[in-house]
Amino acid sequence: MQSKFVIVGGGAGGLELACKLGRKLGPDQVMLVDSRLYHIWKPSLHEVAAGTLDIHQEGLSYQMLAHDNGFTYVYGGLTSLDKAANTIHVGAITTQAGETVLPERSIQFESLVLAIGSTSNYFGVPGAQEYTISLNGTEDAERFRLTLLKLLTKAALEKGGQGTQGVDVVIIGGGATGVELAAELREASGVYAAYGFGHLEPMKDVRITLLEGAPRILAPLPERVSSAALKLLDERGIKVVTDCRVTAIAPDKVSVGEQSYPADITVWAAGIKAPDLLKSLGLPTAKSGALEVTGELQVREHPNIYALGDCAYCIGADGKPVPPRAQAAHQQADYLLDAFLRQAKGRAPSGKPYEYRDYGSLVSFGQSTSVGSLMGSLRGFNWFVEGFFARLMYVSLHLMHHKAVLGTIRTGVLALARFLIKRTTPLVKLH
Repeated sequence: MQSKFVIVGGGAGGLELACKLGRKLGPDQVMLVDSRLYHIWKPSLHEVAAGTLDIHQEGLSYQMLAHDNGFTYVYGGLTSLDKAANTIHVGAITTQAGETVLPERSIQFESLVLAIGSTSNYFGVPGAQEYTISLNGTEDAERFRLTLLKLLTKAALEKGGQGTQGVDVVIIGGGATGVELAAELREASGVYAAYGFGHLEPMKDVRITLLEGAPRILAPLPERVSSAALKLLDERGIKVVTDCRVTAIAPDKVSVGEQSYPADITVWAAGIKAPDLLKSLGLPTAKSGALEVTGELQVREHPNIYALGDCAYCIGADGKPVPPRAQAAHQQADYLLDAFLRQAKGRAPSGKPYEYRDYGSLVSFGQSTSVGSLMGSLRGFNWFVEGFFARLMYVSLHLMHHKAVLGTIRTGVLALARFLIKRTTPLVKLH
């Protein structure tokens, strides 16, 4: 197998690049490799975990996207890279019974883009990897949802029998993922109670604790956003503990020094790192494990290999690393789209390095409200937004991503269809 442009990783940036490039150059020149069959916008994984979003309705088939956008899709995970031969190797796909569905494959490329995202960084905390769930992918979010559903069922039965145990959820990490999951769980717990878990009192029996090591939650965002988020969490009965360092995690508790918090289910959202696979490729990596790239997003010393998104260590114009955000991946995808189209047409490179622009950040608090700051460094000031208006803007970000991979008309139809489906199905996934 071979292709002029091979993109490994179908996340926000990788998929957008494949779709936009495929529509211009076609399947003979553009190929996307991913280890999953369906794409989901990663910022919505907390909704999948809480049960308020059904992955089987939200997920977009890579095979469908490849057909509609004019690129070739290869199902499988990257296993190794032969730099001298400009070849990557993709692992075999097997069934649970061990039967081979797709064999190992080799793909030759002229230009390679690595966009394999990030994974959880457990910082060596004892028990973190064994006894927590991290929302790295759809399978993690589904595992959390099913575990929560079992715990709620057990708690409702015990409450009906005059038991008082309830469910303790501990979320480690007060960044966007942890805060959004806490808020979504609180809203979802009330909905679950209305759908057959009638013995439960959500505010009393579903206890949610958020632990953060920094002095405040949402530390990278302006303090006003952090304060507003803390107020919303407090109104929802979510316990927030800051300035604390988790020292150990057990199946039933989280320890912070001498203090411990009971936990029936624990979520790790305290940090990310580049996948360990990158260190085995023989490419230059930073201390974080991410690939070192130039201003043109080329991996250092390898001008035909590029990286974007969370797995790329890119220094911005301010001398600081570009943050691992979806908006950065989106901007980098557009930058490489222009570079590759110039290359395909035999035109000279633009000569301008990639420049990250911070348009602000929005944090979801359930299905009705959000908080955040807009414009960011683009205009030199932050515009604080909250409430229903902020929620509309948060939803629009998801729609903009869909527009990039589906087009305007299909995105509109899909949005309308999901609105109508929500009127005829439960507000949470119950199975």
